[in-house]
Amino acid sequence: MAPRPVYLTSDVHLGAISEENDSAFLSWLEEAGARAETILLNGDLFDYWFEYGSVIPQGYTRALGALAAVVDGGVDVHLIGGNHDWWGGRYLEEEVGLRLHHDPVDLQLAGRTIHAAHGDGLGPGDLGYKALRAVIRSRPFRWCYRWLHPDLGGFVARQASSTHLRGAPTARSLALASRLEEWARGMLNARQEVDLVVLGHTHVPALIECAPNRFYLNCGDWVYHRTFAILEEGAPPSLLSWSHDGVATPFTAR
Repeated sequence: MAPRPVYLTSDVHLGAISEENDSAFLSWLEEAGARAETILLNGDLFDYWFEYGSVIPQGYTRALGALAAVVDGGVDVHLIGGNHDWWGGRYLEEEVGLRLHHDPVDLQLAGRTIHAAHGDGLGPGDLGYKALRAVIRSRPFRWCYRWLHPDLGGFVARQASSTHLRGAPTARSLALASRLEEWARGMLNARQEVDLVVLGHTHVPALIECAPNRFYLNCGDWVYHRTFAILEEGAPPSLLSWSHDGVATPFTAR
């Protein structure tokens, strides 16, 4: 029996995308769950996720149930924390069954050594965000934030999010995409054992062969592109888009 493929995607931003894109993602998840051996969700699955001791953020019931069903079906599902949902914890791991990664990780998937990271805070520049990230991921900040009423915490997060304003890539996002591509090339040069660097965050899909059979992959997003990737043993990665009626086609920029 041929090995089953690996499905990868990122930046779904559940809770901030249209109902149409939300439904499209759930249909993709059902398809991936039926076909894949492993699913890698490379950050910002949720537009906001903060894990309280006994409260779950509203609006994700169908997605959480679908993810749990995929895991129960025998598929490994990895979630890397992004800048919107790094604050996952025991609920996602123990009740939903996800393999949660708070830091960049090396994975052996489809016969490749993969270095996966969401992408925020990588590369030069963006010092203001890097300082903010260090604060909001710190143990004291998380302790204090947990004492906010969940409605207030959710309101603060929604006010801080600009996902609903995202559309076609802007000059700023293209510049960020260029910096992350340069960072990925540096990673491939520095670590010859890595075959594939997988990032997200930019909302700019990319699949670039940086050296023979060694690639940089950015899975794009579900806010505008609805893109994902498939890895199969013995074949180069493929970058595809998912239509609203559940058809996967090779990705082409809009």
